[in-house]
Amino acid sequence: MIHYFQRTFVFPLLIRGGKPTPLFPFVLAFIFCAVNGYLQSGYILKYTDFSTASNARIVAGLATFLVGMFINIHSDHVLRNLRKPGETAYKIPHGGMFEFVSGANFFGEIVEWTGFAILNWSLPTLAFALFTMTNIGPRAVHHHRWYQEKFDDYPRNRKALIPFIL
Repeated sequence: MIHYFQRTFVFPLLIRGGKPTPLFPFVLAFIFCAVNGYLQSGYILKYTDFSTASNARIVAGLATFLVGMFINIHSDHVLRNLRKPGETAYKIPHGGMFEFVSGANFFGEIVEWTGFAILNWSLPTLAFALFTMTNIGPRAVHHHRWYQEKFDDYPRNRKALIPFIL
């Protein structure tokens, strides 16, 4: 709920001059979020027994989720502030996880949902974490290639999604 509160109420207020979202992708995203939210919360409320969970797993999952959320929010901040008012040219993002990966915002979201899966230790949360990886991972690779083609001075050691690896 923390993630979706931030994405629904905080994030939109911070966007400057964003492009309009076409209706069909919006409807698909809404349906996905509604079904996924129902499946996640339904399973957690009905089947998850945190009394048998180890404190280490709960702490590790929560810490991983919060680190991922911090990376995601900070990366969004970096991207929002790349251009000064009136500028339209694309720029190379720097700072935070952007020093290591082109898709720092995607990396943060993957870390978030991996932490959520560790915390809840269920098939639905694992499926959601894997879906997130397979959905936004290729987007990070695509963005990375675009940056490399667009900018001759793009950092050569920067990876697409996973620091030092991919």
